Amino acid sequence: MVWTVYLLRCRDGSLYTGITNDLPRRLSRHAAGTASAYTRSRRPVRLVYQERQPSRSAALRREAVLRRLPRAAKLAVLHRSR
Repeated sequence: MVWTVYLLRCRDGSLYTGITNDLPRRLSRHAAGTASAYTRSRRPVRLVYQERQPSRSAALRREAVLRRLPRAAKLAVLHRSR
């Protein structure tokens, strides 16, 4: 099963990092306010980055790396992906 690591830009400009094995369903849940307490109060959210990982453990490791990055480094990841 393929997993996706993703970044959302929230209404307040913050970036949210998450993982899922069903990105459309997860985005729908974020939009509905049922996926995360963090994004629920910062809707609407917009998908700005995604990368596929071969396993859940690989996705969790990559998510941890992205979450530890300072904001400027996360923005650099976004710009490199365009």
